[in-house]
Amino acid sequence: MINCLITGASGFVGSAVVARLHCERRFSINVAVRGQHQDFPLGVSVHSGVDFLKINDLMPLLSSVDCIIHAAARVHVMHDTVADPLAAFCAVNVTGTMNLACQAADAGVKRFVFISSIKVNGESSPRGRPFTETDVPNPQDAYGQSKHEAEQGLRQLSADTSMEVVIIRPPLVYGPCVKANFAALIRAVQLGWPLPLGAVNNQRSFVALDNLVDFIVTCITQPQAANQTFFVSDGQDISTTELVRGMTHAVGVPTYLVPVPVWALQAGASLLGKGDAVRRLCCNLQVDISKACSLLSWVPPVSLKEGLRRAMGN
Repeated sequence: MINCLITGASGFVGSAVVARLHCERRFSINVAVRGQHQDFPLGVSVHSGVDFLKINDLMPLLSSVDCIIHAAARVHVMHDTVADPLAAFCAVNVTGTMNLACQAADAGVKRFVFISSIKVNGESSPRGRPFTETDVPNPQDAYGQSKHEAEQGLRQLSADTSMEVVIIRPPLVYGPCVKANFAALIRAVQLGWPLPLGAVNNQRSFVALDNLVDFIVTCITQPQAANQTFFVSDGQDISTTELVRGMTHAVGVPTYLVPVPVWALQAGASLLGKGDAVRRLCCNLQVDISKACSLLSWVPPVSLKEGLRRAMGN
């Protein structure tokens, strides 16, 4: 029996990890949440009101834990209103992460699985050359910088202690109950709105929630994952135009894609204050998952087509 602690257990990824581990008999599950007690499956040990910024508060939580899946984070937001976004991100994503990890190492936790982000590498990849784990990090925003700093701290901690660290950098994660821009795109498709995305000839990597969770479980149990960094995706890169077509096919509605040139799309979006969002839709952002597949013998269990069907609620 592997005793796991999942942080961010009420979030999009964390809750899916809890559900998956609960289905398997080989895991004992503890969850840590900032708020008060929430509904979790029977048999899950719930620790409420956990603040990773409190220096000496975490040791009772870590007793007998074998592996931590650290999904708690201050996540990327499109229009941040705090005065110092980098400080806000670093407080949670760096200081909080390192406080938990240092106490975990002292408590004898064997493995720390850190859910990082493709944003550590940057906002776009050269066409035809996906990011690999050996590329030099190039974070472009406060969120990506905070994840990069946390990675650096965790690697040093792993070098100084016996705790193994596994770093996972997913691209955009989609699935049932996804939020933010992907949720808005789902609503537009379901409503049958015409979309000006018919001429976006880019290439992007995505990862279905079920594929990410399956890979996280692999990283809990595989000895070869120790002290490694991995990209994870569905293993099939597509354009934004193809993505929308796949979404409409999944729900069985007509495709209304207007072939607006990318330059015109970006110019119009900039006038409306949506330039960053559209640039992300139109750029190339690919990851190479060959390391995950070869070193861990991992294959994405869910196809892109099936992942979109599940995300669309079908």
